[in-house]
Amino acid sequence: MNFLGHFYLSPPDPDVIAGNFIADFVKGKKFQEYPDGVSKGILFHREIDHYTDKHPAFTASRRRLFSKYRHFAGVLTDMFYDHLLAIHWEQLHEQALPDFADAMYIILNDYQHIMPEGSKLTYYYMKKNNWLVNYAHTEGLNRSLRGIASRFSFHTNIDHATEHLAEDYAAFEGDFFRFIYEARQHTKAFLQAENPAINPGKG
Repeated sequence: MNFLGHFYLSPPDPDVIAGNFIADFVKGKKFQEYPDGVSKGILFHREIDHYTDKHPAFTASRRRLFSKYRHFAGVLTDMFYDHLLAIHWEQLHEQALPDFADAMYIILNDYQHIMPEGSKLTYYYMKKNNWLVNYAHTEGLNRSLRGIASRFSFHTNIDHATEHLAEDYAAFEGDFFRFIYEARQHTKAFLQAENPAINPGKG
């Protein structure tokens, strides 16, 4: 899952949400340097990534992309799933997506002082371009993919990957729904096992 998916699966705890967001920029045991709630969010993010990478539906989606995009197949599947989550948001979450996105931006704004530099830059562009809402639109997804492609000196072809999504839309959509409900149950169980009193939130 990408940013929207991670936020969707997160409990409504600002510390956990912030840790979940910065996790990709916190390596190894560096999570121990953060406040307890933030460190839990980092570990929660890692659990989501581990579960996602092993899930049969996600694996099927990634395999569908691998022959053309190779090691970018996982990144593209993450992005496609965020797009599908945004498209189907109303049936998966009780809060309207624009309101949910604004709530995430407000929370993250208060944690900029603990963000690694990469996270600060990501947050800036995420809020400026309203990624969380614009994932629902093909052009918003294309813009994000172009941003990723621009980081590499070689041609990745991922900036045209939405064409592949359109060609196999029903298959990706089916994979996504098989994944998202099970992921929601898994993360709720994980959170409650870590802390039985925690409120996983409502999906």
